[in-house]
Amino acid sequence: MNSLRSFLCHIVLVLVLVLAFACQSAWSQTVELCQGNYQTEAQAVQQLDRLAGHSGTLDQWQARRELIRENILRGTDLWPMPTRTLLNPVVHSRREYDGYSVENIAIESMPGVFVTGNLYRPLAGDGPFAAILCAHGHWSDKKDYGRFRPDMQYRCAALARMGAVVFAYDMVGYGDSLNAGWQHRRPGVLRQQLWNSVRVLDYLSCRPDVDPQRIGMTGASGGGTQTFLLAAIDERIRVSVPVVMVAAHFFGGCLCESGMPIHKRGAYETNNTEIAALAAPRPMLMVSDGQDWTQNTPRVEFPFIQGIYKLYEARDKVLNVHLGDEGHDYGYSKRLHVYPFLARHLSLSLDKVMKPNGSVSEDFVVLQSYEDLLVFNDQHPMPAHAAQE
Repeated sequence: MNSLRSFLCHIVLVLVLVLAFACQSAWSQTVELCQGNYQTEAQAVQQLDRLAGHSGTLDQWQARRELIRENILRGTDLWPMPTRTLLNPVVHSRREYDGYSVENIAIESMPGVFVTGNLYRPLAGDGPFAAILCAHGHWSDKKDYGRFRPDMQYRCAALARMGAVVFAYDMVGYGDSLNAGWQHRRPGVLRQQLWNSVRVLDYLSCRPDVDPQRIGMTGASGGGTQTFLLAAIDERIRVSVPVVMVAAHFFGGCLCESGMPIHKRGAYETNNTEIAALAAPRPMLMVSDGQDWTQNTPRVEFPFIQGIYKLYEARDKVLNVHLGDEGHDYGYSKRLHVYPFLARHLSLSLDKVMKPNGSVSEDFVVLQSYEDLLVFNDQHPMPAHAAQE
C-alpha cells in the first residue's frame, strides 16, 4: 500500500511539473506588441469571430476571462501584484463651491512615487458616498491638458454635486508628475500607470466616507484605456464608462496603452474589445463617435460585447451611445449621457444638476487654474524622498 501511495504521489508530482513547465513555456513564447492601427478593420472583424469561439458558453468565457486577466498582469509585470505599501495621503487646500468641494491630494503608490490629483466631494450629506476614478487622456498642451482641462473639471464637479467622491488624477508624466521629472512616453509606463490606478482604487475603497460597493470609473481616449484595463483586472470597479476608446482594430497609440505585451504572445491573442468585455456583468457604458477609431462600435465592437453580457443574462447592463457627427473628446453632449448612467448604477442624485426644464446644467462649476490645482508648490513642497525619473 505504501509503495502504491508513493508511486501515485510520484506520478502526481511529475504531472504538476509537466504542467508548470508547459505553462511557463507558453508564457515564454515570443511576444508581439500590438500598437496603434495594428490591424485593418476587416482583420479586426475576423479576429472577433475567432475570439467568439472561446466564449460559446458562460463556463468557456469565465475560463477565457481569467486567461486574459492573467495575461494583462503578466504582460505589465504585475504578476504577482507588488506589495501594497502605505499610501500616506497628503490632502490640503480645501475650497468650497456650490454643492461640492475640491482638495489637492497625493498618495504614494509605492515608496517615493506620488499619484497626484484633485479630490471632489459633495457638500451635502455625510455618506458613505459612491466614488469615481477619473482618468485623463493624451491632450498634451500644458494650457489645456490632463486633469486641468475644463471637461475634466466639469464632470468631476457635477458628479461630486450628484453625490460622489471623485478622484481626478495625473497620468505618469502629467501635472505634478511631470514637474517631478517623470516623462510619459517611456518604456514600462503602462505598468506604472496601471499600478497607480490600482492604488487610487485602494485609497478610495478605504475612505470612511466611501461605500466600497459603489465605485465607478470613467475616462476618454487614453483615460478610456485605463478605465477598461482597471475594470478588467479589478472587480472593485462596479461601473465603467470608457469614452471614445473601445475598438477592435486600434490598440492605443501610446506606450501607456500598448507598450507592453498584453495583447499577443505566441498563439494567444486578444484585443481591446475583448478586454473591455471583462467588465461583464457589471454595468458598462461605451461612448463612441463617428470621427475616430470608434466609428464602427455600434456594428462591430458593441455586438461582440453584448454577446458576452448575454452569457450572464445581463444584456441590459451594457449600453452604447454613438454620436456619429462628433469627434474625439469628452464634451458636454457625451457627458449628458454619462451622468444618468452613473446616477442609475451608483445611486447618485441626477436632480442635483438638473434645471427646472429638465436639462443638465454645469453652470455652477467654477473652473480653477493650473496653479490652483497643483498639489506641490512653494507652500506645499514635494517631499524630499519623492522619486524622480
